Amino acid sequence: MALRRRLLVAAASLGAGTLVAASLPPWGWWPLAFVGIAVLERLGVGRSRLGYFATTWLFAVGWLAPGMGWMWSFSVPGYLVATAAYAAYLGLAAAVVPQGAWRWLALPAALTLAEVVRFSFPFGGVPLASLAIGQVAGPLGALAPLGGALAITWATFALGTALGVACEVVVTRRFRWQPVAGTVGLVAVLVASASLADTDVVGTRRVALVQGGGEQGTRAISTPKRLVLERHLAASQEVPAGVDLVVWPENVIIPTCAPADEVDGACLFSNSRELIEVAALARRVGAPFSVGITEDDGPDHFTNAQVVVQPDGTQTGRYDKVRRVPFGEYVPLRALVETLGAPTRQLVPRDATPGPGPGFVEVPGIGRVGVVISWEVFFGGRARDGVGAGGGLVLNPTNGASYEGTILQSQQVASSRLRAREMGRWVVQVAPTGFSAFVSPDGTVLDRTAQRERAVRVQEVELRRGLTPYVRFGDRPVVLAALVVVAGAWWAARRRTSVPLTAPRAR
Repeated sequence: MALRRRLLVAAASLGAGTLVAASLPPWGWWPLAFVGIAVLERLGVGRSRLGYFATTWLFAVGWLAPGMGWMWSFSVPGYLVATAAYAAYLGLAAAVVPQGAWRWLALPAALTLAEVVRFSFPFGGVPLASLAIGQVAGPLGALAPLGGALAITWATFALGTALGVACEVVVTRRFRWQPVAGTVGLVAVLVASASLADTDVVGTRRVALVQGGGEQGTRAISTPKRLVLERHLAASQEVPAGVDLVVWPENVIIPTCAPADEVDGACLFSNSRELIEVAALARRVGAPFSVGITEDDGPDHFTNAQVVVQPDGTQTGRYDKVRRVPFGEYVPLRALVETLGAPTRQLVPRDATPGPGPGFVEVPGIGRVGVVISWEVFFGGRARDGVGAGGGLVLNPTNGASYEGTILQSQQVASSRLRAREMGRWVVQVAPTGFSAFVSPDGTVLDRTAQRERAVRVQEVELRRGLTPYVRFGDRPVVLAALVVVAGAWWAARRRTSVPLTAPRAR
């Protein structure tokens, strides 16, 4: 009987996590996250710390295994290790919260802190399959300009936990209204006040994005060097006159030079035939082009940059990617990994050189434009860098051609929505094979392309100024508040158990 009960609890835990996974893109049924968290809250009642760890670990596996399923096609061992390790973060967080009356307050804060760790460790973290990516489509997305992804994460855990507490009446026939009313009331006030964090419009510009098209699931190592470039050159013939900026995706250009034009044996974009071709397009359109280039940086390194090319061929802005993809653009602990027999030289033969920042480019006629290249859009701090330096809009050139399916690409669109709301800026996401889109500061997605199609989209976007609270302060206020709440809940729980509820009677 005990074994059967354990199996039922394990199945319920996995099922609750699967509900959270279904709230994420590409599925997008965001209300299910609250149901899944409520089930977790009920399953934790009365459990030992080890039992609560196991229950929450299974819950997190049910959530993260589908949400990070894109990793399977790259590395099965890496996918399994990452899922198990990140689930352990959440399991440990649930295990350390105090049991009893204050658990409802401490649990959402502790789980939020576990997500802080997942977003940053190891190797810079993996902030995908996050609650915020799913909830940006719902009412809680309004919290983004106040506290970013972590504020949305905490609110989601809090409301789900409150729903679990409310369901207590079904089991015990008593209703603890204080935690439910307090949580719902506080979140409602924060959502309503988010409109005060709006930014100011200072002008509009017409921006064109170019998606060259082609098959998904392709790798650079097996793709002809100029194939992606030629697709974008052809698609750019459809860009109409009268636009103010044309944006190409990441990694479109690998420069080719005559031997006499190489510098120390490397071909730089400034000496390449590709610069001449892009400048010719810019002259025809009468607008600058922002293009993604990959250059050699010595025999063992390369750079990944976004460069602004003017109609006369001059380059007026360049941003080199700062946050690299671990095991995609560089191999952490390469010597150790190779000693263990991993085929790193076949998969990632060279490491990307991180850029110095800050994250913007200068575009004549527009001014500073924030840039987050591909992976960087999942990190709020990278977008804050460019917007805080004066960026009036944000570009997200990316390259999702290597990924099968739509899990990662859909989550990237959702992350662009999240960044747009956090920053109070338009975001232009452009990929070689999809998805590409314009995202307004309220998170509305416009002109989203399909996968594989060749497409040119033109949109009049606003240039904005002013800094939201999130741009000003980042994640620190939410992290500090969560630490205070967990510590306060522990203090209150210990005080409750050490102080008598009633004074002893005098004899």
